[in-house]
This record gives sequence, structure tokens and C-alpha cells, in this order.
Amino acid sequence: MASKIKVKTKLLGDVADVKCLLLHPMETGARKDPDTGEPVPAHHITQLTSTNNGEVVMLANLSTAISTNPYFSFKFSGAKAGDTLKIGWVDNLGGTDEVETTL
Repeated sequence: MASKIKVKTKLLGDVADVKCLLLHPMETGARKDPDTGEPVPAHHITQLTSTNNGEVVMLANLSTAISTNPYFSFKFSGAKAGDTLKIGWVDNLGGTDEVETTL
């Protein structure tokens, strides 16, 4: 299955500018289904990780206060052309996704 993470990177000297869109419903568990009145179960990303050549360059612990299909942008130094960047997430139901790209 194709990743649901969309990534764009730009290298400026040794600084990598990373922008990523995570396609995920991000349900809080507080909303009710309008047809049944039943609560919609919580389903949200709990951790977002980015590694560059295996070294963690960004780690975010998330909660329910993040929008549907969240967008994240971050920069890190020490990058060079040809490096392998991986971005992955884990959600509260044990789901995961990961994408790999080359800087």
C-alpha cells in the first residue's frame, strides 16, 4: 500500500527544510455520529518521527488536539545531498505509516 505521507524537502546549504502532509482522520473520540448519535471512536496519531540516515532529527508526541490531515514543517542542520530521510507515524490504534525520500 502506498504511503499516506506526502513530503517535500529543500536543501539550503547544510539545512534541510522539510514539509509533510499526513493523511489521517485524527478523530478525538468526543464527536458523535450525526446519523446514530453514537460516539466516533478516538483515532489519532500519537507519535511522529523523522530520521536522517538513521539519526532522529525530529520527534513529536501528539494528542487529539491536532486537525484532520495535519501538516508539519521543520528544519534540521547537518544535512547533505543524497541523505536518506524517513518520516513515520504511529497512531493510538497501533496503525503506522512511513515514507522514505532522498535529500
